Amino acid sequence: MMSDIDQVRLSDWLGEHLEGFRGPATLTRLSGGQSNPTYRVDTAGGSYALRRKPFGAILPSAHAVEREYQVIAALHPTGYPAPRPAILCEDPTIIGSVFYLMEFKAGRSFMNGQLPDQTPTERRAIYETMVDTLARLHSIDPASVGLGDYGKPGNYFERQVARWTRQYRASQTDDLAVVEKLMDFLGRTAPPQTRTSIIHGDYRIDNLIYAPDRPEIIAVIDWELSTLGDPLADFAYLAMNWTMPRGDRAGLAGVDFAATGVPTLAEITARYCEKTGRDGVPDLEWYFAYNLFRLMSIVQGIKKRMIDGNAAGADAQATIDRLIPLADAAWTHARAAGADA
Repeated sequence: MMSDIDQVRLSDWLGEHLEGFRGPATLTRLSGGQSNPTYRVDTAGGSYALRRKPFGAILPSAHAVEREYQVIAALHPTGYPAPRPAILCEDPTIIGSVFYLMEFKAGRSFMNGQLPDQTPTERRAIYETMVDTLARLHSIDPASVGLGDYGKPGNYFERQVARWTRQYRASQTDDLAVVEKLMDFLGRTAPPQTRTSIIHGDYRIDNLIYAPDRPEIIAVIDWELSTLGDPLADFAYLAMNWTMPRGDRAGLAGVDFAATGVPTLAEITARYCEKTGRDGVPDLEWYFAYNLFRLMSIVQGIKKRMIDGNAAGADAQATIDRLIPLADAAWTHARAAGADA
C-alpha cells in the first residue's frame, strides 16, 4: 500500500532533526487497524515505523500519538518490550499531522488467536508469554519510570465510562436504545478501583510482535489507549477473547483447548494472579460489558470519520458493520452482570 505522506518533505525534516538519519525515506502504509495510521519507513540507515494522527478532524483526546511516544520512551529503557523511540514531531505542517518514529521490529504477528499454524506446545508458550508480559507491565511502578502523572486520579472505570460516553456522543450518528441502556447501567455500577498500574488499553495478540524463532515478545505496539488505571481493565480485555467467536481475529469461544494447547480462561487467570500476587479476579461480566462498550464507541468514531471521509483503513465498512453486534453483545454481558431488561 503506497504512502499518502510527502516523502521528500519528511526526509528533509528527518535529515535535520534525527541523529544518524541517512535518507531518503521510502514509506509504505501498513494494512490493518482503524486508529493511528502506521507506516514502514525504509532508509539507507535502517527501517523505522511511523505513527501519525489521522488527517482531518478528530475527536478531543483521541489519537494521541504524543502519549504513545511518551509511554514507549518511559518503558523501553527498563527492558520492557516497548519499541525504542526515535523522534516525535509535534509540528503538523511537516506531513499534515503530529507523528513519531520508532524502531521497526521484524518478527511474527499473529492475526488469528487460534494460531492455526503452530503446534500445541507452541500455542501454549505463546499465550503464557502474553500473560506474563501483561503481568510484567502491571508490576512496573509508574512513578519509577516517570509516568506518575500519566493518568488522572480517582476511580478508573467511572472516568472511563464517562470518557467513552463523551466520545460516543461526539461521533453519534444514530439513536440506538440498547446503547442508551448500556451507558446508563455502566455509569451507575462502575466497580471501585483497588490497584493502579500502567494500562496498555488494547492488549491483544495482534498488538504483539513475537521473535521469529521463539515464543518471546519483542515488541508490544499500539499504545494509543494507554493510561494509568485499574489493571483489571487490561486483564478483562484480554480475557474477553475467550468469550468472542472464533473467526473474530483473537476470538477463542468454542476452541478445543485440550487438543490445541491454547490455555483455558481459568488457566490464564491463575497464571496472571500468580504473577501479580492476586488471590483471584472478580466476576468479569461487568468488565466484558464495559470493554465491548468501549470498542463500540471506537467503531462509532470510525463510522463518523468514514462519513466525513477520514477513515484510516480500507476495511472501515467491515469494522462499522460490527457496531450493532458489539452493542448487543455488551448488553448481553450487562444483563449477566445484573442489568434490568
